[in-house]
Order: sequence, then structure tokens, then C-alpha cells
Amino acid sequence: MSDETGFQRDLLTVIAKLGDPHGLGIKEELEQHYGKEIHHGRLYPNLDDLIQRGLVEKGVVDRRTNSYELTERGRREIELDLRFREAFIDE
Repeated sequence: MSDETGFQRDLLTVIAKLGDPHGLGIKEELEQHYGKEIHHGRLYPNLDDLIQRGLVEKGVVDRRTNSYELTERGRREIELDLRFREAFIDE
């Protein structure tokens, strides 16, 4: 996960936690985590970047709502990152 920003890693984590969330659900979860508002101008460009890099897939719920899901590659990236972090905690 060396190419992702901390915010993008958090996006992947939230998507993994929520399963198949829509943009507003992701936004609300991140706002709860950070304790501040997450603007659309930060959220959606980062989601688009993760989609372009093959870590997230975007689906359509209705005309106004998209859903997001980790790809197999995105799930592997999160698992590798978690193992990396746990290695430092266990030392």
C-alpha cells in the first residue's frame, strides 16, 4: 500500500468494514473517525483514484447513489497493511 495516502487507506478500511457502502455512508463513518466534516471534494476524488488503481469497484444503486466495494486486490492490500502494522505493535 505504498502508493496510498493515509486518507485512502482509511477509505479502504471503511469500505471493508461497511461491506458495500454508498458514498454518504463512507463519508459519515470517516467523519465519526476524524471528528470533523469530510468534504465531497476530498472524498470522491480519492474514491475515483482508488477505482482507477483497481482497489475499489463502483456500482450503481440508483440515479443518485453509487455503491463501493473492495476488489480482491484492494482486500489483499488492506490485509498486507494490517500485517505490516501489527508487526510493529507486537515488537
